[in-house]
Amino acid sequence: MSEVTAVFRSGGALSKALPGFQPRPAQQEMAAAIAALDKAGDQLVVEAETGTGKTFAYLAPALLRCRAGSGAKVILSTGTRNLQEQLFHRDLPQLRDALAPQAVAALLKGRSNYLCLNRLEQSIRHPADADSKVLAQLQEVRDWANRTRTGDLGELATLPEDAQVLPRVTSTIDNCLGRECPQYEDCYLVQARKEALEADIVVVNHHLFCADLVLKDTGFGELIPAADIVVFDEAHQLPDIASQYFSDTVSTRAIVELCKDLQFLYKTVVRDAKALSQIADQLDRAARDLRLNFPLDPERSNWRDALHHDETAKASTHLAELISRAQAICKGLVGRDKDLDQCLERLELIRKRWDLLLNTQVTGYSYWYETSQRHLTVHRTPLSVAEPFGRQLAEQNARWVFTSATLTVEGSFDYFNERLGLQKAKTLILDSPFDFQKQAMLCLPRYLPEPNSPAMADALADIVQQVVAVNRGGTFVLFTSHRMLQKLATNLLGVIDRPLLVQGQSSKRELLNQFVAAGNAVLLGTSSFWEGVDVRGDALSCVIIDKLPFTSPDEPLLQARVEDCKMKGGNPFASIQIPQAVIAMKQGAGRLVRDVTDRGVLIVGDNRLVTKGYGTTFLASLPDMARTRSLQKALDFLAAVPEPSAHGKEPSAHGKEPSAAGKEPSALDKEPPITCENN
Repeated sequence: MSEVTAVFRSGGALSKALPGFQPRPAQQEMAAAIAALDKAGDQLVVEAETGTGKTFAYLAPALLRCRAGSGAKVILSTGTRNLQEQLFHRDLPQLRDALAPQAVAALLKGRSNYLCLNRLEQSIRHPADADSKVLAQLQEVRDWANRTRTGDLGELATLPEDAQVLPRVTSTIDNCLGRECPQYEDCYLVQARKEALEADIVVVNHHLFCADLVLKDTGFGELIPAADIVVFDEAHQLPDIASQYFSDTVSTRAIVELCKDLQFLYKTVVRDAKALSQIADQLDRAARDLRLNFPLDPERSNWRDALHHDETAKASTHLAELISRAQAICKGLVGRDKDLDQCLERLELIRKRWDLLLNTQVTGYSYWYETSQRHLTVHRTPLSVAEPFGRQLAEQNARWVFTSATLTVEGSFDYFNERLGLQKAKTLILDSPFDFQKQAMLCLPRYLPEPNSPAMADALADIVQQVVAVNRGGTFVLFTSHRMLQKLATNLLGVIDRPLLVQGQSSKRELLNQFVAAGNAVLLGTSSFWEGVDVRGDALSCVIIDKLPFTSPDEPLLQARVEDCKMKGGNPFASIQIPQAVIAMKQGAGRLVRDVTDRGVLIVGDNRLVTKGYGTTFLASLPDMARTRSLQKALDFLAAVPEPSAHGKEPSAHGKEPSAAGKEPSALDKEPPITCENN
C-alpha cells in the first residue's frame, strides 16, 4: 500500500484526525494517480463526479509533497474567489493539521481585492467629485484601513461588491506605480505576494493564474511562484477564462477613469498644463459618445459588423486621434510627476490595443464588443488558447492536475484537452458513488411545445405548478435566457403559494440564503446558478431545465469559432456547439444530488433529447438516473421523497460512505423513443 493510499484507509491519518471520515475507493484512486506523477511536465486530467471527494483527493498528495524540509511548492487554483476562500479557510486546514502541520499556506488574490494605500490617500485628500454615498463609503474604508492586517477588501462585508468607492481605493495593472509608489513598502498586494513566494502551498483562482501566464508571456514578470505541482479544480472553466487573458481589450470605462486621473493631476501637480485638462475633457466626451452609438440595453455582438456603420467607425477613429493627442501632451510633461508618467504608459497601451481592435482584417481572432448601461468594452480574443497555454505548460517545471465533475463528453476528454493544448495528458474518470437509479429520476415530459415556441413559457409554468403541488422541498428552475426567466416569473407571480425567488432581485448569495432558509422555495436563475451552487439536504429536491443549453448562435466568439472550424473542413456543431452544451448541461443537472441522502427529480423541457440524434450524446453524458417520459411518474417519485427535516442542513463533507450499488444502463424509463409525439 502506497503512502498516500494509507492516508485514506480505515485507521489512517485522516480517519484519526477527522471524526466520521470513511474511505472512498474513488478518492484513493485519484490521490494515488496524482502521487504517481513523477516528473516535471506530467499531466493528469480527472473527471471526478459529485461524491468522490476530489478536494481531499488532491490535497492529500499535495500536502505529503510539502512536508517539512522537502522544499516543494504547490499551487491550488479554483474557479472563483468564494471557492478559493472555502478551500483555504475550511478544507486545507483540516488536512494540513493531519498530514503536514509544518507546511505554510498562503491565500493570494488579484490586485483588485486589496486596498491601495496610495489611491486611498489621494481620494481622502482630493474627494472633489465624490457624492455623499461615495464619501460615506470612503469613510468606512478609511476606518477599516486602520484595523486591517491583510488589506483584503473581502473583510469589509458591509461594503457592496459593486461599491462606487472601490475603483478609487484599489489599483489596476495600468495605474499601479509599482516600485515608484511612495507606499510600496507597506503595500498589501506586495506583502501578499511575498507571503506567496515564501509559502509551501499557494491558493489562487483561475483568473489570477491566467493573468500571471500573460505577464510571463509578455516578459513583465510573474505573480505566482514557480511550483512543483499545480492543481486546477473546477477545470472546466479554465479554457474560457484563459481566453479572456490572452485577449486584447479596451473599455470606455478605463478611458474615463484615466481622464479622471489626468484631471486630478492637472488640479494638483501640473496646474500650468491647461492643455492636459482640455484633452482629458475631450477624450472623456469621445469615449462616452462612442457608447451612444449602441442601443441603450446591454448587448454582445460582432465588432467587425459594428465598424461597418459610418457613425461608429468615425467615432472610433476620432477616439484614436484624441488618444494620440493626449499621448503627445503627456510626453511634453514627462518627469514632472510619477503618476503622470504612469498615465502616459496607460495611454500608450490603450492606443496600441485600440489600433489592434480597429484592424479587424487580421484572422485567427474574434472581434466582439459588449455594452453595459454606461460603457462599451471591445475585445480581440484568440479563437484558440491551445498554443499559448500549452506552450506555457511545457516551459514550466511542474506537474499538472486538471479536475472537475464535468470534463468529458460521452466519456471522452478530447474536447477539453484540445482547447488547452494538452498533448500527453493521462486521463481518469471516477464515477460518483451515489446510487442515481434510486436517488434521482430524469423526466422528459411528453407533448411539450418546441423549445422556442411562444407556448413554452405557459407549459413550463404548468409543470412548475404541478411540481410545487407535490414537492415538499425546494425547486430550481434553470434557464438559458433572461427573457424566458422573466416570462415565467410573470406567469408564476401570485400563482404559487411558495416563496418565489428571481435572479436579479438581490445578490446570488442572498438568494441562496433565502432559498435554503425557506426550505420549499422556487428559485428562477440563469447561467450563474447552473454551477458553483451546492445546496445539500432537503432544501432542493427538484431541478427543472427549460432547454438544452446551446450557446446563442449570435454570440460573436462562437460565430468566429464556427467560421474557423468550417474553413478547416470541420463540423462546428459536432465539435464545438454540442460539447459546450453537454458540459453546461452536466453542470446544471449536477445541482440536484449533492449527498448520499439526497433524492429528487430532474425535468428537462426540451424534446430534442429524443427527437434529435445528438440527444443520445446528452443522455450518455448525464448521471445514470431512472428515466421516464411520464410527468406523472416523476411527480409520484417526488411525492415519495421524505418530509424535510432540517432545511438547508449541509451534511458533513466526511460523512458516511455513499452507496456504491451497481448500475445498469437504461433507456428513458426503458420506454421506446418517441419522435415528434407532440405534432
